[in-house]
Amino acid sequence: MRLTWIVVGAALVVAGQTAPSRAEALTAAKLGQKISEVGFVDAAGKKLTLNDLKGAKATVVVFLSFDCPVSTSYSPVLMEMKKHYADRGVNFVGVCAAESETPASVAKRATDFALGFPVFSDNQAAAVTAFKAAKTPEAFLLDHNLVLRYRGRIDDAFAARLKRNQQIKSHDLENALDEVVAGKAVSHPVTEAIGCLVGAERETKKDGAVTYYRDVLPLLQANCQECHRPGEIGPFALMNYKQAVNWAEDIKTYTETRQMPPWKISGGVAFHNERRLSDRDIALLARWVDEGTPEGKPSDAPPPRQFTTGWQLGEPDLVLTPSDEFVLGPGGPDLFRVMVLPTNLAEDKFVVGYEVKPANPRVVHHTLNFIDTTKAGRGLEKSAQAREAKHPSKDGYDRGPGYSSDMGVGFFPQGGLGGWAPGQLARQMPEGYGFLLPKKSDVVVQVHYHRNGRVEHDKLQIGLYFAKKSDGMKAFKGGVIAGRFIAIPAGDSNYKVAGSTSVTEECILHNITPHMHLIGKKIKVTIKKPKQPKATLLEIGAWDYNWQETYFLKEPMKLPVGTVLDIEAVYDNSIKNSNNPSNPPKLVTFGEQTTNEMCFVFLGATSEGKERSPFANPFGGGGRRRDRREKAKEAAKKDAGKQASR
Repeated sequence: MRLTWIVVGAALVVAGQTAPSRAEALTAAKLGQKISEVGFVDAAGKKLTLNDLKGAKATVVVFLSFDCPVSTSYSPVLMEMKKHYADRGVNFVGVCAAESETPASVAKRATDFALGFPVFSDNQAAAVTAFKAAKTPEAFLLDHNLVLRYRGRIDDAFAARLKRNQQIKSHDLENALDEVVAGKAVSHPVTEAIGCLVGAERETKKDGAVTYYRDVLPLLQANCQECHRPGEIGPFALMNYKQAVNWAEDIKTYTETRQMPPWKISGGVAFHNERRLSDRDIALLARWVDEGTPEGKPSDAPPPRQFTTGWQLGEPDLVLTPSDEFVLGPGGPDLFRVMVLPTNLAEDKFVVGYEVKPANPRVVHHTLNFIDTTKAGRGLEKSAQAREAKHPSKDGYDRGPGYSSDMGVGFFPQGGLGGWAPGQLARQMPEGYGFLLPKKSDVVVQVHYHRNGRVEHDKLQIGLYFAKKSDGMKAFKGGVIAGRFIAIPAGDSNYKVAGSTSVTEECILHNITPHMHLIGKKIKVTIKKPKQPKATLLEIGAWDYNWQETYFLKEPMKLPVGTVLDIEAVYDNSIKNSNNPSNPPKLVTFGEQTTNEMCFVFLGATSEGKERSPFANPFGGGGRRRDRREKAKEAAKKDAGKQASR
């Protein structure tokens, strides 16, 4: 028997090829065959075979990549599975196919993800060939005789590459493992693995009509590298030709569908920090991919992009930061953590500029910043800290300052202080205006943490810049357009919600923040000035809660008294909505929890008058919102009764 030896340690180079057809993906290749002819070499140079690594009852060989976000997201899942089956005679072996990295570098990367089982390199594709592996992650389950009994996905967490399902319904690898350990035949021996393609790199051209260095690199620098570089939130880097080639098909697909760069606005007026490619740019990228990703001449390349490392507006007047680091666990859904930051100000201040600086930008997706004068945030933090101390997490994950709140900050704040997303510049207010930050108030920051398969730590900072003199300063004033509803019926894929407010004092509109939860489908804000036709202020045709932000108008808009602003929102509470947190769908009532819904648009404006807000009260009095919640609760009770009677 001929053994092919492969070395522990290199990361998989992910090729951005066109995905195979479903028939190809569901291949049953090697099922029922013994696979023992592959050997491995560890970082110390020791030779091992599958016989050396196999478990008494079963062996799981899983093809991994440290550069594929789908693969790395399964690190905590595989780690827990390894622990669970350790005393049941099951061993786990990781395999990476690559040509570039050293055994030492891959050993370190494997350690970073704390998998708890050995990961070997397959830089000659020997294991890929032996198993007919096609994706990462892709799992292969061998019985005690090293006969292949299952191949495919670990579970159904992903509907497509980079697109998660809201719920996991099928734990395919676990089910197969339980059957093999019990000596039974595997009920479903083949499933479709979803992830990044293994191994073989694209064939490329040296020159062409569109080249990387002359045409593509400038676009990547201007639109992608802010996030897609080492240490940032992008799941892979796009800093050189090889990386761009590996992700070429995704670059084409995600730009053509306008999923990237991430700019959710599809209509309305112009806003600052617009992350949008022109039709010409999108066509250029597609042509580069279709024509074989020509490299071109390095001499045609623009200078490397330089990134700001310090405070963009200079040293802040006040820097707020949590008392300690927050520890983010490697697995599970994204986490929304609210940090309560006391200002301890002895007098009122006007904030004329701000900047958010995450300590660990590779896991901070975005922030929303608010002002709290009631100490409500402190109360929620105190309760959460006591609860978490009483019930500590097993590994100390998802612990630290603040409190978790999926939808909003858990109370109605007294003002907004903008937000932050990767690539967003520090924000300065118009001359003579600022956010009024009352003395002894707190700044509360909702941080959206995105997990990446590793244990991560973060301690963000928010820098505040104050007006030198308060005399003559005017405060930003808030307003709310409230979409009115009580409950969204289960199964309704096109439930419409409307709301309105009017201008009661002439003002200038500066920013707008739409807010819905998970089953929001689209939202549109229109504006009707007196004696003028209705116009679209902002439209988001494909709502995504994970990409909400505060949008600042490029040209602040003067709103005369009598101007009317309307919301038109649509919700999808059907089983077809992969973001629906309930499956099967349930009646969704108004509220602040993950399974509730909201419909608000927050407005930021300036005015010369003395009113707290230049907009009409959307709630019509303090009791309206409370009454609506009570009606929502009653609707939920009635729906629960109907479900029980069925």
